[in-house]
Amino acid sequence: MTALTIVVPVYQVENTLERCLSSIADQTFRDWEAILVDDGSTDGSPAMCDEWARRDSRFRAIHQENGGLSDARNAGMAHAGSPYITFVDSDDYLAPDTYMTVMRQLAEHPEYDILEFSYCRLDTKGVRTDMPLPDRTYHDMQQYWLEGMAYRHCYAWNKIYRTALFDDVKFPKGAVYEDVYTLPLLLTRAQTVATTSAGWYCYTENPNGITALSRGKEWGDLLDAHLKAISTLQLPGQPEGASGKMYYVHLLNIQLFHYMLSKQPPRLPQVRLSQLPATMTSNEKIKVRLNNLLGIKNLCKLFRAIHQLLPSR
Repeated sequence: MTALTIVVPVYQVENTLERCLSSIADQTFRDWEAILVDDGSTDGSPAMCDEWARRDSRFRAIHQENGGLSDARNAGMAHAGSPYITFVDSDDYLAPDTYMTVMRQLAEHPEYDILEFSYCRLDTKGVRTDMPLPDRTYHDMQQYWLEGMAYRHCYAWNKIYRTALFDDVKFPKGAVYEDVYTLPLLLTRAQTVATTSAGWYCYTENPNGITALSRGKEWGDLLDAHLKAISTLQLPGQPEGASGKMYYVHLLNIQLFHYMLSKQPPRLPQVRLSQLPATMTSNEKIKVRLNNLLGIKNLCKLFRAIHQLLPSR
């Protein structure tokens, strides 16, 4: 049995797949299996998956009809045979020693159910922005979600999970922002989560990806995922402390963009915040105070009106 299963969903990525799989093959940590799930690609990706599986027995190729990212991840998980599992999107890649570093930490701390490691973003021009995480351990999942701001980095790909966490959890097929739906469910099954400054997952921005092309429906799906997370993690209805208030502002921004693009009635409950934390930006404080004064529905209308007056980019 290998120590780590790496699930790689593959769809129409013949231009980036070689870089992705090479970054896995070149890891200094060697005790892994990689399951390549070709999700009905019509370009050269299926043949590339088969070629990697032919020349390196640690890679396995699975081919299926197109079912979307969640379906591909779930298919890969069904073939996992390791105590730990992780995910890599096929247009991204890993720094060379990432898995060696994080798997060593898991060996030293077998109590960790999830270990989240640092990542960087590369924009369409190749400009890199590092997103280092602190070295910290959480036993309270609400604390991890709020103080650790896990809601800002729910990504499936920069975490190593105990595989057993997924025994009765699957990524929601067809859902947008599926990671925001899934991580809270995993947290209800976890006892210990840690973040580490070590390791680098390199996320490459895709101008044709879901995030870049998000419209009203996608913003609504994201808001619904967070509202479900509040219920799943049993977060208080009235935000408590600075971290709770910062999370509410995060949701308020999502709600404003959803209304602006869809004009559907607000779904976020009205909450009036006082004693705003110093970490809030001036823009965030203005939104909160207007929300307190006008109510969320009128704030949504005002936000939409202002954006309609702004010149198009």
